[in-house]
Amino acid sequence: MKEVIATALNAAQLAGASYADVRIVDISSESILVTGGRVEAIEQSSSFGMGVRALVNGAWGFAAASGVSASKASDLAKQAAAIARSSAIVQRGPLRLAELKPETGIWIGSALKDPFDVLLEDKLALLFAADEALRAQAQVSITKASCSCHRFHKWFGSTEGTLTEQSWTETGAGIEAYAVSGGEVVTRSYPNSFGGGWAQAGWEHVEGLGLAEEAPRVAQEAAALLSAAECPRGTCDLIIGGSQMALQVHESVGHPLELDRVLGEEAAFAGTSWVGLGDLGALHYGSDHMTVSADATIPGSLGTFGWDDEGVPAQRELLIDRGMLTGFLSSRETAPEIGRASNGCMRADGWNRIPLVRMTTVSLEPGTWDFDDLVADTEHGLYVETNNSWSIDDRRLNFQFGCEIGWEIENGKLGRMIKMPNYTGITPEFWASCDAVCSEKHWDVWGLANCGKGEPMQVAHVAHGAAPARFRNVAVGVGR
Repeated sequence: MKEVIATALNAAQLAGASYADVRIVDISSESILVTGGRVEAIEQSSSFGMGVRALVNGAWGFAAASGVSASKASDLAKQAAAIARSSAIVQRGPLRLAELKPETGIWIGSALKDPFDVLLEDKLALLFAADEALRAQAQVSITKASCSCHRFHKWFGSTEGTLTEQSWTETGAGIEAYAVSGGEVVTRSYPNSFGGGWAQAGWEHVEGLGLAEEAPRVAQEAAALLSAAECPRGTCDLIIGGSQMALQVHESVGHPLELDRVLGEEAAFAGTSWVGLGDLGALHYGSDHMTVSADATIPGSLGTFGWDDEGVPAQRELLIDRGMLTGFLSSRETAPEIGRASNGCMRADGWNRIPLVRMTTVSLEPGTWDFDDLVADTEHGLYVETNNSWSIDDRRLNFQFGCEIGWEIENGKLGRMIKMPNYTGITPEFWASCDAVCSEKHWDVWGLANCGKGEPMQVAHVAHGAAPARFRNVAVGVGR
C-alpha cells in the first residue's frame, strides 16, 4: 500500500498539485435479521478502493475507483489534479489548509472476538433466543432481533509526509417488540431504537447486551403501552433518559456546531446552523449544567479513531463549557476561519466519497445527580425513554422529539406509564432550562450508525456520551 500511495502522490505533484492525499479503504460488512421466528435477511458485502484529493490553484479535485494498483493510483491522481484545475476557474478564492505536523503510525481499535470468525449458526442461535422470548408475550404481534458488524482497514498518505494505517471493528445488535390492538401499533426497543446498541468492539459486545434476558421486559412494556395513558398536553419538567439525550445532543448540538454548516458550505441536505462565527466565546448555548465535549479517544466508541481522513490525530476538545460556546467541529479547510488548527473531524464513509466535517464522540458531560434523587426532586413532570421519532429544522433550532415510553412523575415518584410521549423546544431556550445532569454512574456512550449528511449522502458512524438530565418547563404532548 505504501508503494501505491507514493505513486499517487508523485503523480499528483507532477500534474501540478500543491497538495494531495490518498485514502485506501477496505470494508467488510454483515447484517442478520430474525423476525417472527424465522430468518428475514442475511446480507454480506465488501468494498475495496481508493480515493485521491488534489489541490491545484487553491481548488479541490477528487477522483476514486474500486480496486487498488499503482497504475490506477497514477491515473486517479492525474484525474483529480485535472478536476482541481478546472474547479479553480470558478473558485471564489483559494482555500487555506491549517498547518499540520506530519504523522506516521498504526492504530488498531479494541476487539476481543472477531465477529466475522463467529459461526453463523451461533449468531442465529443468539437472535432466535431473543426473538422467542419476545414472542412469549401474547399481545406482541411482530418481533425483530438483529445484529450487524463492520470491519474497516484504512491507509492514508499525503504529500506533507503523513502516512498512517488504521483498522477497527464495529458491532451492533438489538430487539424490537410491536404490540397491536384495534388498529394501534406501539413499539418497545432494546438497547436502543433504530438499529440497537453499537460499539467499536467485537462479538463480545453483542453477547454482553443480554438480548434474550432483556426480551421479556421489553415485550411486557410493549404490551402495557397499548393500555397506557396518552401523553398529557401542557408544560412540565422533563427528565430525558440517556439514549434519548444522546440523540438530543446529536441533533441540537452536534450538527449545528459542524463548522462547514456554520460557514454555509453545507446547506443542501438539511444543512446550515443557527450558530454564527461571532458566537464563539460569546454565546450562552445553555445553562451552567451544560458542558459538551468532542472526543475521538474514548475506547469502544464509534467516534474513536487514530487519525481523521486528513491525517489529523484524534483529540478531545470542549465545545461548550458550562453553557458557553468554546469550539466547533472543524477540518483543516474550515479551522483557519476561526484562527485555529483542525480538531480532527473530517471523515468520509468510504473510498469513493470526499471527506466532510463529521461528529466524533460529542457528549454531554456527566453531572452529579443520582437518578433516583433527581426523580425525588421533581414535583411534577415526565420521564421519557428511547427515541421513536424526531423532527428538527435545517438550522437545528426548532425541534420535536417523540419517545417510545414515559412515566409521569408526581411528588417525586414515578407514576403511570405514558405511551409515545413527545416534547418540543427551541435549542438555546431548551438547553438554558437544563438544571440537572446525572452522574458518571448513569453515563453511557451511545453509538449511532446512521448519521446522514451531504449530497450524495454519506452515512457516518458517530457516538454520544449521555446520562439522564432534567429540563424545566418543557412543552409536551404536542399535537394531542
